[in-house]
Amino acid sequence: MLKSLLIANRGEIACRIIATCRRLGIRTIAVYSDADVYARHVRHADEAVHVGGAAASESYLNAERIIAAAKETGAEAIHPGYGFLSENADFADAVTGAGLIWGGPKAETIRSMGLKDEAKRIAEEAGVPVLPGYRDEAQDAETLEGEAERIGYPLLIKAVAGGGGRGIRLVSKKADMKGELESAIREAKSSFGDGRVMLEKLVERPRHIEVQVFGDSHGGAVHLYERDCSLQRRRQKVVEEAPAPGMPEDVRKAMTDAAVKLAKAVGYEGAGTVEFIVDGARPLAKDTFWFLEMNTRLQVEHPVTEYITGTDLVEWQLRVASGEKIPLKQKDIPLNGHAIEARICAEAPADSFRPGAGRLTAFDLGNVERLSDNMEEFDSSEMMDNDFNQYRLDTGFTAGDTVPAVYDSMIAKTIVKSWDREGAIEALSESLGRSIVAGIPCNIGFLKRCLDHEVFRAGEHHVNWIADEIETLTARDEDKRKAAADLVAQALLHPAGDGPWDITDGWRMNAAPRRTIRLNVDGELMDLSPAADALPEDLPVASISAHSYAVAADGDTVLVDVPDYEAEAEAIAGGDKVSAPMPGKLIDLRVAAGDAVKKDQVVAVMEAMKMEHSLTAPRDGTIKATGADVGEQVGEGAVLVELEEA
Repeated sequence: MLKSLLIANRGEIACRIIATCRRLGIRTIAVYSDADVYARHVRHADEAVHVGGAAASESYLNAERIIAAAKETGAEAIHPGYGFLSENADFADAVTGAGLIWGGPKAETIRSMGLKDEAKRIAEEAGVPVLPGYRDEAQDAETLEGEAERIGYPLLIKAVAGGGGRGIRLVSKKADMKGELESAIREAKSSFGDGRVMLEKLVERPRHIEVQVFGDSHGGAVHLYERDCSLQRRRQKVVEEAPAPGMPEDVRKAMTDAAVKLAKAVGYEGAGTVEFIVDGARPLAKDTFWFLEMNTRLQVEHPVTEYITGTDLVEWQLRVASGEKIPLKQKDIPLNGHAIEARICAEAPADSFRPGAGRLTAFDLGNVERLSDNMEEFDSSEMMDNDFNQYRLDTGFTAGDTVPAVYDSMIAKTIVKSWDREGAIEALSESLGRSIVAGIPCNIGFLKRCLDHEVFRAGEHHVNWIADEIETLTARDEDKRKAAADLVAQALLHPAGDGPWDITDGWRMNAAPRRTIRLNVDGELMDLSPAADALPEDLPVASISAHSYAVAADGDTVLVDVPDYEAEAEAIAGGDKVSAPMPGKLIDLRVAAGDAVKKDQVVAVMEAMKMEHSLTAPRDGTIKATGADVGEQVGEGAVLVELEEA
């Protein structure tokens, strides 16, 4: 077994890998960027190395610097996690070329499965069912349009080197083919540097079911059953579960056998996922699934597989990378209970899922505990205890941490296991409903509404279902929001003492009693008059400051503040400072000390969440000082420009 491991990743997957390494006694080395100096994975690793700037291209994608960090710290191996360099065959070659152990599959396997047309050719040769389509070399428009006629509409255009939903276009009819083809090629070139595309017959009501496979250097290959990942938004997974709902045993055997065939055909080593597209318009059968692609890495959703099989897939990866055989034979891999996972993201569903960033002023995810809070005690075998619901939180953050603006918006995964699917959904829904996340926008309410919907509960959802129900799933419950505000109002109006002047029952001479308090509820001033004898709804509350509260309202966090009239008066007067509204990069500074400025004049421009934000002077005045240089990464609240006192 390895003695030391460098984790070439960040966030929740880095913390999750550290959890297993702690249990196995493996020394861990984290890498971090300028944006992650104080990140949780850095705090929990045994050692940490700075590898570059906040942009991923300067740090987590800097292969040369990461390998150098491994050599500097005496690491024996590199684990890539997922994303970043995890499926980069050249990086895998560079790692082994540097005399280090690579924690993923062989570079040639990554290459063969990385191109969708080549992967499908290999799958066909291995006897794995593949959708009708076109995957040949000719890429001229005439050939592609002719092949589209042969396949029939509707169909999908897919980038050969694609991933993450990019380079994909739906073509419903012949008249749309030319324009969508040009668009797909243009996006493929921009995203992957490869404009080649393939065509594929469209399954109009698709389900997404994938099989976890594992191989070793001794020729062994097994599966760990299937996961259903059909709940998706814009081809990005939202909720995953294992096993797949409604899966007959004969179909499970056919699908898992096909996945293992493919793994053996490419001499697969380590953790991999074989993804299938399934015709959701029909009951699951042996002729309703087709090979989609193979992901040559650990998947985000691997915890649900760990829960139903009682395994630790990261431990398996490390053992196989060390040259050991797969820890279990196929016949010894159990399938018990049902597990479900929700991806918690820093995004605003009601605002077209706009990503956000900032400091987590509150971060309490219901019933779950962080996997890495008790890293040394983590034992995958405990996952097989079915006597009660089990909860797990994989995250790279805690309250007080800052979510950077430059990386993926996923900040955590909440995972629950129960006896059956109904119990698992119910337990996860309840936990999400009691969650509080403040300081950033968050999608927890959206996730809970997905879980509670009758279509999802019945297992009748499909890949396009969220798009069909988007208005319902993103609409906040206004009654719950009002209940959250009333809860805080009731508490603030509660008598502070026992004297007659402390009574706050709203008594008035010659008039009916009335109690009113003005509060700021999610940025909106509201005059609230809760009845003195009304019992407030029992909702979880977090105190952010002496005058600011966060309330869990069915998954949506409601922020309730006592208005700060002194600060408002100062704001009306203009104030003296221009501060960064969120973490980001200062890309333009248009003033210097001594300059005269007018109110609303643009003084600085920031780049955050891949967008530019112009910052303006709060009043007429003279610049006293600037607080950052162009090109500098700044945190939320950093003073960028300060005016002379009025």
